[in-house]
Amino acid sequence: MQRNFATFDEVFETATGTPSYPFQRRFAMSADSPSLVSVPTGLGKTAMVVVGWLWRRFGGDGDLKRSTPRRLVYCLPMRVLVEQTRDCALDWLDAVGLLSGKLGREPAENGKRGRVVAHTYRCDPDADGKIDVHVLMGGEETDEWDVYPERDAIIIGTQDMLLSRALNRGYAASRARWPMQFGLLNTDCLWIFDEIQLMGAGLATTAQIEAFRRLLPGKDGHGCRNVWMSATLDKRWLETVDFKEFLKNQSELRFDFEMEMKDSSLSNEARQTLEARWTAKKPLVRAEATMDQADNLAKEILAVHKRATRTIVVVNTVKRACELFEALSSNSAGNPKNSKLGRKSKKIGELEKDAGAPVAPNTRLVLLHSRFRPRDRNRAIEQALADPPPDGTILVSTQVIEAGVDVSATTLFTELAPWASLVQRFGRCNRRGQDDHLNERGEKVSDAQIFWIDLPKDAKKAKEETRPYEPSALREAGGRLEKCHDVGLAELPSVKLLFDHTHVIRRKDLIDLFDTTPDLAGNDIDIDRYVREIEETDVRVFWRVWDGDSPPSDKDWRRIAREELCPAPIGEFRDFVKVKRGSVWRWDFLEGAWVRVDAKTVYPGQTYLINAEAGGYKSDHGWNPKSSEKVTPEKTESSALTDVWAEKSYDDEPLSGIGCWQTIAEHTDQVCAQISGICASLHLCEDERPALEQAVRWHDWGKVHHVFQNAIDDGQAISRAGEAISRRQRPNPWQGCRTVAKAPDKVWKNGRLMDSGWWRRYDWLPNEGRKHFRHELASALGVLGLPDGYIAADLRDLVAYLIAAHHGKVRLSIRSLPREKRPGNGLRFARGIWEGDELPAVELGGGVIAPALKLSLEPMELGLCEYEPFTGQPSWAERMTRLRDNLGPFNLSYLEAIMRAADMRASRAAEQREAQKLNHEADHQRKEAVRG
Repeated sequence: MQRNFATFDEVFETATGTPSYPFQRRFAMSADSPSLVSVPTGLGKTAMVVVGWLWRRFGGDGDLKRSTPRRLVYCLPMRVLVEQTRDCALDWLDAVGLLSGKLGREPAENGKRGRVVAHTYRCDPDADGKIDVHVLMGGEETDEWDVYPERDAIIIGTQDMLLSRALNRGYAASRARWPMQFGLLNTDCLWIFDEIQLMGAGLATTAQIEAFRRLLPGKDGHGCRNVWMSATLDKRWLETVDFKEFLKNQSELRFDFEMEMKDSSLSNEARQTLEARWTAKKPLVRAEATMDQADNLAKEILAVHKRATRTIVVVNTVKRACELFEALSSNSAGNPKNSKLGRKSKKIGELEKDAGAPVAPNTRLVLLHSRFRPRDRNRAIEQALADPPPDGTILVSTQVIEAGVDVSATTLFTELAPWASLVQRFGRCNRRGQDDHLNERGEKVSDAQIFWIDLPKDAKKAKEETRPYEPSALREAGGRLEKCHDVGLAELPSVKLLFDHTHVIRRKDLIDLFDTTPDLAGNDIDIDRYVREIEETDVRVFWRVWDGDSPPSDKDWRRIAREELCPAPIGEFRDFVKVKRGSVWRWDFLEGAWVRVDAKTVYPGQTYLINAEAGGYKSDHGWNPKSSEKVTPEKTESSALTDVWAEKSYDDEPLSGIGCWQTIAEHTDQVCAQISGICASLHLCEDERPALEQAVRWHDWGKVHHVFQNAIDDGQAISRAGEAISRRQRPNPWQGCRTVAKAPDKVWKNGRLMDSGWWRRYDWLPNEGRKHFRHELASALGVLGLPDGYIAADLRDLVAYLIAAHHGKVRLSIRSLPREKRPGNGLRFARGIWEGDELPAVELGGGVIAPALKLSLEPMELGLCEYEPFTGQPSWAERMTRLRDNLGPFNLSYLEAIMRAADMRASRAAEQREAQKLNHEADHQRKEAVRG
């Protein structure tokens, strides 16, 4: 830490600006931190775990640090919670001087730190001893958190983004990076699952994955720990088939107000704050309107809304939220079209009179749900959180406001929901007791009021309106509300809640997910049912305008800014695709082209392009599949664009086209240096480091293959369609070189191609080109075929696997892809490698010379091999399956991630050195010109 903090209390107050509570201290300082945490909403669970982890890693003794994982993974059910948690983490780390990189802040007010400006933050991987903060949610993954496995980091994300990665099927991530993130998120991580009552099907998955970490091969649960948190937590929620035996030994932390208040270490300030929050009054009554009466409900809300205060209305569906928002807008006293307000019932009139103020014409109306583009959503959140104007704020929201958001209302309306959700919603009213005061008799009274909105009286309508919840859960909650008159923390009844798990992942399912190769039809195993409730799954969509029948195919059209992306529910999106046939497109990474989308091929976590003329969005309502209005595309800076399909093509070589020239030996030596530095900071098993070091030394041997070398321009002259074509001539030192590992690729600037680079497609040569060539497969087959003495026999299979997998495209299986070029003589072929291809002798750096060797593809067949050099040896599939089962899928992917991180970092470092060299030369030339 920047300062030598003597105690946890000191670091907590420095980070948060408030004194700690005893339960927060117990979490941070216990030798075995609790796994089950039940603390009421609004009392600081987030600060407890973030600052608690920070203290354990940097402020505690050696044993405490060694027992605390280096990555804090904070998993939340909603993106609005992610954004708030991110801002808090950035603020706290910056306050104690441990945030890597720089962070902008708004001007300070009232002597307090200015609010963080999150979009200004970029982590600095060169800031040793500091902590990186990364965010994983739709459209937000902008930095490469997976390239630094040895660094302390906080990773905050939504459950769909994080759990899909923990299952090796990362939503919105390139297929090639699935294994890296799978390995890292299942090794050396403290997982925090917050607001677990909202996780749905994902909750069972969190428990099962923790069980698998203990049941599958690996040491000490792979260094991972889980913490499950909720204001209404019940231990039985985690009794899944494989985890229930481990659950018996999980330690618990439950908040006890009386015990906290008696603790002598509690400061006077903290004692007063805690008492005010615990005893805050929240009177409860039933609303006059029911769920199906948007217009009547709007009148009732306007009647009881108090000027200069905030009213929050929480409804269960986006559809009803939009309907209520429209009804409020039309019923506003300031709306000239209003013709209904004067016809209020006597009851509503009485409510308005009791409110003490007429309905104001300039009340701020805000709609908030999860189906907005980021700028529109952020605008709505800012309006909702801002201090109310003189006429007050009315916020209509779905469950996105339900938990974690630090906002308080004087008046709260909530639709009937399961009890756990209602408890969270009640926490948005009179959150700090600020609406309480003493009357003339010295009694505590409150201006706060909560209204609960019941189901329709008609049974058929009531059944329709229960979605997305089970009718029985709503009926049980309604029965409890009938008996409640105040739902403040001190008054809430203690309720044992059940949690049914409909889809539970098993060990076989997880092992099947280790192989990331799609099936012969190009499809993947569907993990959606294990990640979250199926009806809540999303795709991401963005709108653009183009001329012609299809979108432009140039690279810039694949580059997307997060501001363009809007989440859309997969069911509604499939229906939209059916209606707007021909207006929705996706990028086919195998073909390298845009293809029209069919509703049957839509699956979760993917990104789709919509023609702006097709509609589907309104800035004040968000995703709106019924809208046919032309959508205005978001204006974005080119620097904010990201290629969301990067590394997805089997032919792409993003790490080989890096902006400079390097030989195989030069690059290999640099990767070896990177792997040594990474391994020195990690706790690896005895054989793991030698295997990584050998794999790195041989990983690019396959680049000496003639298909790879021919893909780099060298002044070749060819004839295509009867036309003579001359290729670009290399710089002098590199002409004729056949050991190139790296060469400059295309250079883009502001969407324009500035330099075409030296790279061609692997199949560009008329006779010798081959589609889908993978140099790493050539390297792996070469290592398997090496004579004894080059690679340790007991490590050979692991070394071969790490080599084959170091781009994430060849792993458990070897097979050809569609439209590969065939040898023509019946020989085996796969990924551009043909039976009998020769790898010439080449220097690999470090004094290692790879011999000339002919490649055999016999291991791609099932069963024992029959011919040299593999006579009597098992197939590739058998070798790799045995390796997976012996080492375990988590451990094997972790080693894969370490090797790939070293390779990526070596390439980036070389590119940066070349850029610095060119900048220095340019500066020198400018100075010489000035002198001249």
